[in-house]
Amino acid sequence: MVRALYPGTFDPIHNGHIDIAERASALFDEVIVAVYDAPPKKLLFATEERLTLAQAALAHLSNVRIITYVGLTISCAREQEVNVMVRGLRNVADFEYEQQIGWANNHLAPDIELCCLFCSRPYEYLSATILKEVASLGGDCIAWAPPHVLSALGDKFNRPELNRAAQLYLRHQDKLVHHD
Repeated sequence: MVRALYPGTFDPIHNGHIDIAERASALFDEVIVAVYDAPPKKLLFATEERLTLAQAALAHLSNVRIITYVGLTISCAREQEVNVMVRGLRNVADFEYEQQIGWANNHLAPDIELCCLFCSRPYEYLSATILKEVASLGGDCIAWAPPHVLSALGDKFNRPELNRAAQLYLRHQDKLVHHD
């Protein structure tokens, strides 16, 4: 059984994260999405909120489990007995950062492989930072996150239009069709 760990802050989880988790779930027997509890950066959402948002966003994936962790990611990987660590890449800067971290992790745990997945094209520019900034300033970010995340952002930023857009999307999602 090949188990993979997909770690991150997920503040908040967005469609780019979901894309990587879905693709990893097709590659590995089990994927553990690990929400980092205490990163050295300012977060918008508390750990429990990020965990709940991730659980709802990934509930459709039967081989994905969501946990929280503190400390070194490689320690979490060892505790979860994973074989692979999954990371998403958007650009060259992500590659260089993940390469450095990957080498350090390989030194600490040479038995755990690194699997980098390039994000799908619609999400190559998307980050949680961009999502939060656009949401906070009233921009159109409805295509970037699931409705429950948009609602949570609407609550955090006092942007009721995000809540309405999310509700409208949920009411009409079965009626959405693709037009060429």
